[in-house]
Amino acid sequence: MENAGVIVTGNPDVRSTTTALVTGASSGLGLEFAELLAAQNMDLVLVARRREPMEKLASDLRRKYGVFVQVEPIDLAQSGAAARLKSTLDEKALRIDMLVNNAGFGLHGDFVDTPLERTVEMIQLNITALTELSHIFGRDMAARGSGDILLIASLLAFQPVPTYAAYAATKAYVLSLGEALHDEFRSRGVTVTSLCPGHTETGFDAAAGAHISAALRMLTMKPRPVAEAGLRALSQGKASAIAGFMNNLVAFSNRLTPRSMQRASMKRVMAP
Repeated sequence: MENAGVIVTGNPDVRSTTTALVTGASSGLGLEFAELLAAQNMDLVLVARRREPMEKLASDLRRKYGVFVQVEPIDLAQSGAAARLKSTLDEKALRIDMLVNNAGFGLHGDFVDTPLERTVEMIQLNITALTELSHIFGRDMAARGSGDILLIASLLAFQPVPTYAAYAATKAYVLSLGEALHDEFRSRGVTVTSLCPGHTETGFDAAAGAHISAALRMLTMKPRPVAEAGLRALSQGKASAIAGFMNNLVAFSNRLTPRSMQRASMKRVMAP
């Protein structure tokens, strides 16, 4: 299988025509994924709501790495957005060899105190759009017999999380879907990997309306090593990966504790 040249440490044999689609590319992990992939001589399609930060990133990557970068501003939380994006790329004859399904956001607070429309919007982006993109582009990859899909789940996917109830549930879906698709797609020459970051220095907390506890601050990682961990796991053909040693310990501890204890522990960790 040709694995789209996803090697973090460098690979001179990467095809210059290999193209990666990165969603949520205007900030946070999306920026890091785009930078790492451009450094591997991969052409890019950047997708997010905001055009301006993507145009700046695209200009920087073109100048620094000499790669082709297409900017596609679109709100993936809108119904039918994934299909519209695919049609746009087909019209431009852009073939996607790798999909980095990174777009998503979280909501912090008690479930009934959170506006329902925001929760539904989050579910639309974190679950529905991710599923549609994986199906639409994964179908093409399977037909060609090659491709890579990276899904961004979360450390919160491993247990129920009070004050992040719906968000953690969306990420549990992503992890479960990704691991199942890993087995389904493998025989068709496509690698599917789910990355589970812990708390990361991005704009997530501000968007979620959350304040960081001292315990959570101790577990915080920079976005670059998180993105590197995801691409490395994808290149190694893994079903899933957790970024960071301490985060791996947290996930492992869930195997040894009852779910009631997991909920109580996460409630303390997430409290400001």
